[in-house]
This record gives sequence, C-alpha cells and structure tokens, in this order.
Amino acid sequence: MASTACTPPHPAPGELIGPRSRARGALLGLAVGDALGAPAENLKPSEIRARWGRITGFVADRPQGTDDTEYALFSGLLLARHGSALTPAHAEAAWHEWITGRATFRGAGFSERGTLENLRRGLAAPISAQHRHAWSDGLAMRAAPFGVFAAGRPGEAARLVAIDGSVSHEGEGIYGGQAVAAGVAAAMAGAPVPVVIAAALAVIPDDSWTARSLRRAVAVAHRGERAVRSAVVIGGYPWTDLAPEAVALAFGAYATADGDFREAVLTAVNMGRDADTTAAVAGALSGATQGLSAIPAAWADAIGPARGRCLPSMGGRHVLELADLLLQPPEPPGPAPAALDTPPPPQPTPAALDTTAPPQPTPAAPRPTAAPRPTAPPQPTPAALQTTAPPLPALAAHRPTAVPAPVPVPLPVLTVEAGTAVDGGMGAVGCAARAGTEGTV
Repeated sequence: MASTACTPPHPAPGELIGPRSRARGALLGLAVGDALGAPAENLKPSEIRARWGRITGFVADRPQGTDDTEYALFSGLLLARHGSALTPAHAEAAWHEWITGRATFRGAGFSERGTLENLRRGLAAPISAQHRHAWSDGLAMRAAPFGVFAAGRPGEAARLVAIDGSVSHEGEGIYGGQAVAAGVAAAMAGAPVPVVIAAALAVIPDDSWTARSLRRAVAVAHRGERAVRSAVVIGGYPWTDLAPEAVALAFGAYATADGDFREAVLTAVNMGRDADTTAAVAGALSGATQGLSAIPAAWADAIGPARGRCLPSMGGRHVLELADLLLQPPEPPGPAPAALDTPPPPQPTPAALDTTAPPQPTPAAPRPTAAPRPTAPPQPTPAALQTTAPPLPALAAHRPTAVPAPVPVPLPVLTVEAGTAVDGGMGAVGCAARAGTEGTV
C-alpha cells in the first residue's frame, strides 16, 4: 500500500482543474519524473536502497532530464505544427530537419539510433522503423503531448501518436505509445484513475503483450510497488527498455498511488529498471489527473529549459511553453500567432468521454401506400475521427516531390509472457547499451 504521508492533497471534490493546469501538469510532470528517475535508471530496487535508501526527491546536485524530455519536446513541436493533419511524411521530414546530421545524440536509446541509421541510409517510414529495437519504450516516452493535444479524445491521441511512431517503432513499441497517449487524453478530461486505465487499454489489441502486462500491473497495484514489479518485469532479460514492461510499470505506479503525483512518480523511480521513462510516464498521467498545483514547488523549480544534450535542436525549449502551445485554438490564415502565454478558452466536455445518450429523432410520417417505418437516427461524426487541422507553417521537405503517406504494413506481434527470457538480438549501438541483468528484488 502506497504511503500518502507528506503528499500534496488531491483536488477537493468539485474543485475545477482547468485545461491549462492539466496540460502544464502533464508535461512538467513528465520532465520532473524524467529528472527524478535518471539516477536510478537500470538499477534494481536493492541497488537503489543500498545507494540512497528510498528515493524521496532529487539525489543529484543538478537535476536534469534525459532524452525522454527532449524527445517529448520534439514530438510536441511536430504536433503543434501539423495538428490532426499529421502524416508519416511530416514525421519523417522532422527527423531529417531537427535530428539527422546534428550532433550529439548523446544518451539516445536503441530505437532512436536504429531509426537514425535507417534514415541516413535513405529508408522512408514505415520501413525506417524496421530495426532490432522497434519494440522499445522510445515512443511511450514522447507520447504525452498527443494526449494533451487530443484532450478527451483517446482514440485521436492514439491515432496521432501511431503516425509519429511509424518512423521509429512498430508492433509493441507502437502499442506502448498509444496506451500512454490515450491515458493522458482521458486524464486531461478529468477522468478518474480506473477510466484512464480503461482508455489506455481500449486503444491497443486486447491480446497484445502490452495489454496483458498493463492488466497484470494494475491488478496487483493495491499490494504496492514490489507486487507490480514482480508481475511484469522480465527477470532474465538484460535490457530495461521493453515497451510492454516500462508502460506497465508506469501505469502500475499510477494505480498504486491512486493518481497522486508525488507517490506515483516516487513509486516508479524506486522500482528501478528504465526509471527515467517509467517515472516520466507516471508523472504525465498523474500531472494531467491532478493539475500543475500537485507538483511540489521544489521539484517544479528545478526544471529549466532543455539543455539539448541529446537533441541540440531542442536546447533552450521548456515543457511549459510546449503545453501552452498545444492548447492554442486553431488560428485563421493571415493574423500573427497568438502569444504563447495566452490562456486557452474553456474546453467543452470531450465527446469521447461524454456518456450522455443522444436524443432519438421523431419517426418519419408513413407513406400513403406503405407501412410506416421510422427513419434511422442521424450518425454524428465521431470527434476522434475529425481530422481538420489549424493552418500551420509547412515543414521543410527533404525530398524534391511530395510523398504520399505510406500504408502501415501489418507485422507480427512479439508476445512474451512475464518471467520469460527474450533474445533481443542486440547489435553494436554505441553508448546507449544498457548493461546488467535482473535478479531478485
């Protein structure tokens, strides 16, 4: 059972949390979780306890985020530029514009390095995602901005993050990103913790490894972090960036804490493994649930602009700026862009989470020569399928001609049960190797 001592209180019943507070809470929560979890990355809980005891705050003198925060900025800016009109060609062009050919790429994960290598060889999406690490949690770590953008529309958030991920991930790697994006989208609309979890599960295949791991994690969440970890960690596998494992640990931490920001993030951190990513995802979910005020001031103040250590193009950008940018209403052509600090207008109740039954139409009048038949009720266009995007600046194309969006190629899903060792087929990928084997807790 998670402790609630010294944690920020949940919002009082009836207290309204505005969309701007939720958006800022989600993305600042991601950055805080990333910075808190970075020192514990790849460690076992026993190693964490031996070094620091139980982590209850920053253990580094100068807390800083990792590639998780910088990639979230990258995907968020891409989304702000194209909105619901985002295509795989847009995402691929952004990799060429903002990443390819730029040093230093320090601290990048396996999937990002494999993608970069394929893009440099001239491969296009989705073929660029066909490398040995397409199942990683690299998409999940950058998925929260899609939930912020598509607040209350989990299906739309899942659709958009899959488009972004088509450049770098496939299969379980895509499912992990979709679960995170959908969960944040539901939390942005004020959904309670069980509904957030249900929204995440609803957008991924029920028999996928990610879905099975997530269900196992939340089923034992009431027993605490040790039970969550034991339910999903692949003990004999030497790497820690499996999307089904990391996403399940993050949702397990979120469920264990019942959405409380401080407890969710610290639970994820102290479970180790890919702690920067699991804490970042738990922070995004709980930050969207409780809003900006739930983040301890000392933690929030420690987060400055990104340093660009992995992605130099993201240096100097702040997650709070991105949160406001993603909430801006569509702008008509011509006028200058609105200021980034302009509060967004009130958001309507999201259609995707609106449970009110639609009114039934009055049956049509009977024909003189035929038996009366009621007309079918009109079918509204689902909000999750509305793809009209605000006019945004065009992304510089890296090809001389426009490239139509490729049709995703269905690929076999890797399914591995917990407790089974997996041959990851590791190649020589430079400094991103995550060594060490997992033993007992």
